[in-house]
Amino acid sequence: MQKHQTQWYHFLTNRYEQIKAGPPASATQRRRIMISLKKIELRLGTKVLLQDASVIVHAGEKASLVGRNGAGKSTLFALISGKLKEDAGEFDMPNQWRISQVDQNMPETTDSATDFVLQGDAFLMQAREHLVEATSGDDGMAIAQAYSDLADAGDHDAVARAQALILGLGFRPEELDQPVNSFSGGWRMRLQLARALMSPSDLLLLDEPTNHLDLDALIWLEAWLKKYEGTMVVISHDREFLDSVTQVTVHLEHAQLHRYSGNYSAFERLRAEKLEQQQTAHEKQQEKMQHLQKYIDRFRYKATKARQAQSRIKALDRIEKITAVVADAEFTFTFREPDQLPNPMIAIDDADFGYLSPNGDTARRVLTRVRKTVLAGQRIGVLGANGQGKSTFIKSIARDLEPLAGSITEGKGLTIGYFAQQELDVLEPDQTPLHHMLELARRSGQTGQSAREQGLRNFLGTFNISGDMVTQTVGTLSGGEKARLVLCMIVWQKPNLLLLDEPTNHLDLATRDALSLALNQFEGSVMLVSHDRALLRAVCDEFWLVGRGDVTPFEGDLDDYQGYLIDESKRNAATKRAEHPVAEAQGKLKSQPHGVNSKRLKSIKRELEEIEQSLAQAQRNKAQVEGRLCPMLPYTEVQTIALELESIGKLISSLEEQWLSLQDQAEELSATG
Repeated sequence: MQKHQTQWYHFLTNRYEQIKAGPPASATQRRRIMISLKKIELRLGTKVLLQDASVIVHAGEKASLVGRNGAGKSTLFALISGKLKEDAGEFDMPNQWRISQVDQNMPETTDSATDFVLQGDAFLMQAREHLVEATSGDDGMAIAQAYSDLADAGDHDAVARAQALILGLGFRPEELDQPVNSFSGGWRMRLQLARALMSPSDLLLLDEPTNHLDLDALIWLEAWLKKYEGTMVVISHDREFLDSVTQVTVHLEHAQLHRYSGNYSAFERLRAEKLEQQQTAHEKQQEKMQHLQKYIDRFRYKATKARQAQSRIKALDRIEKITAVVADAEFTFTFREPDQLPNPMIAIDDADFGYLSPNGDTARRVLTRVRKTVLAGQRIGVLGANGQGKSTFIKSIARDLEPLAGSITEGKGLTIGYFAQQELDVLEPDQTPLHHMLELARRSGQTGQSAREQGLRNFLGTFNISGDMVTQTVGTLSGGEKARLVLCMIVWQKPNLLLLDEPTNHLDLATRDALSLALNQFEGSVMLVSHDRALLRAVCDEFWLVGRGDVTPFEGDLDDYQGYLIDESKRNAATKRAEHPVAEAQGKLKSQPHGVNSKRLKSIKRELEEIEQSLAQAQRNKAQVEGRLCPMLPYTEVQTIALELESIGKLISSLEEQWLSLQDQAEELSATG
């Protein structure tokens, strides 16, 4: 016992001295708080991805990395994360930075969803292991260190934090303890994302994090990333997502890196201005060079002008050439004019949608008594929180699922073009793109020139599927190539009703723009499920809401829908609190007489007012402390200000949480009052 007390005393004393001393001054002075690439060369095989490229991303910045598919964005991530080494140049970032990124491998484990995400916090897992080892060895000093590490890692609320991430990404509460292997591929990748967010990090690398998300999960992720305090670099083809979460854009083009201040929309504007200026400067330079060349050609061999001509030859050689703007070839396509436009396209009458059990004995109804009509020319965005039945609804119209009750009546001449959320639902991985097109032609009974092999090869070429790619197996194609193949197959069938379930998951920005333009020119009807808000805004004239077992018109735009999701989240949370057995205090409040409720409500309102005053004062204090910051301050003073701001930030967060908790209580008291 005395031995353990002595060990505890020495541990606590050393711990206090470490905190009081802070980091060594020399280490602080040497710290490089940025990611720096100087004249980097990076190759992948024989392909040069970066050549003499330089860029800086400062600590705390949230940057997007944009560029065409195949330009080398993911390879650059591999360099930053240490998986690759530069071929030339100098790459530098702080050695002590903890890096977190989404593992792209499909997880195969029987661990529960909660445990799997929790394991993303390596420091927490290590501290737990050390505690077990220290306890088994009866090592008092090690036990003390382990408990201290667990406290630092936030062990007390780790499970709650992990589950908040899982639920935020669209899982249901009853799925928290289900094994990872019980989920489909897209849902497992969501767990990989949650695991990366769970990992404490100084640098967060996100490569297409929105691909497997619904709109509600995407909105949640945006809110989470806005609060993230570290440095972030993200690759994404969702312009509204990038506009929301980034303030710096790094453009990878022609093996060069160009940094722009601002989000993606600002980048597009600044780049357009830069290209225009470059082209103007190139044209002016060409005029000047032509003028010099004319003088040289005219007087080069005249004795009286030879010296001046030689001077101009040297001047011409010294001019640093400004290259003309060479725009990348844009991808475009159009939907062919439908042979017919039935009106209505479909009529749904008292239909129940859902799934039958494998033996057909039981059914799980997702939507009931749906009555909807799709008219010629309608452009409908299908909205709804995760798990409410959007894909079930689309699959039923696409004839992949039979209605459990009621009917779907199709207009005469209806031709459906269906883009499934999982491309392999409509593609055969062991077959080639050409095989898919030949099968389409065979099933349609077409025998003309356009349905023969060369005609189909030519048609595939219009979707940038050409050369050897035509005879590759689909399983070897990239996500973007598969998506273009599905679009190609849809366009060839000349549909008059398009059912598009997350069509942009693997499309780059240029292809998304091409799809948006093609859809706006399409003469038939469109039903679109997408988390790409830019596409929804550009294409859809109206929205249908799938939720609470029904399909209803949604009166509002996408901004209104975001508010609806927040309200739904609050309603679900309130329902969960009311149903949870631990919520005894709330149950007692509901059973109290009206007079007691009224007194408590007045008390809560006074507390809310006090907290609001404290919040206002804390915000004023924060502004005053921020006002003391300036570029030339010594490090010790900057450190002091940073500590003050951290303390004020924690106070503000605590006050906001208190306010929200009291506000919830006030609402419940008002409702029961």
